[in-house]
Amino acid sequence: MGESSHATGTETKGALGLLAQARHGDQVRLGQLLQLYRNYLTILATTQLDARMRRRVSPSDLVQEAILGAYRGFPQFRGQSEGELLAWLRQILIHCLHHAYETHIKAGRRDLRREVSLDDMNHSLDRSAARLGQVLADREDSPSGPARQRERALEIADQLARLQPDYREVIVLRNLEGLTFDEVAARMDRKPGAVRMLWLRAIEKFRQQYARAE
Repeated sequence: MGESSHATGTETKGALGLLAQARHGDQVRLGQLLQLYRNYLTILATTQLDARMRRRVSPSDLVQEAILGAYRGFPQFRGQSEGELLAWLRQILIHCLHHAYETHIKAGRRDLRREVSLDDMNHSLDRSAARLGQVLADREDSPSGPARQRERALEIADQLARLQPDYREVIVLRNLEGLTFDEVAARMDRKPGAVRMLWLRAIEKFRQQYARAE
């Protein structure tokens, strides 16, 4: 998934400062701001690519396209908060995903229009974004508001990016895409029992890693 953006809680709080500087035309700060969300967007992009698309395009390529689009189109962004910025970035990612499906899939099969509608992608991406913040939902945390939930989603994405690929994949498929163990096994070409054990090891490793980061 490329280099980690190290989007820690401190950096997330500093995002508003970077946003303010970017609004004043500081292109360096704008680049730094967008890099904070690279892992978050990459995890979300991963959840939206089916087997056909994975053979043609990588999540990192889509995210690079989205970040470049955000960089160029930043003067059109009118939001004031990090939540609005994330929603704007997700919309840009959705359009990049839609364009990728149009280019690589629909060119050969015009009947796939329903599969790649912007509304479907929007709802799917929103569900994945919500699940991302719930990967550690069994932790005994005090109730938190939307800002903390967004911060946690960014932290989780950053830690997922540091996992070995098979650990990251099984968590994405099971926890973010919400697949059953049988479905995950089919996607990973493994037996369901082996996938369940892999998932348990992956979750334990992830929790240990997340705890160290905190």
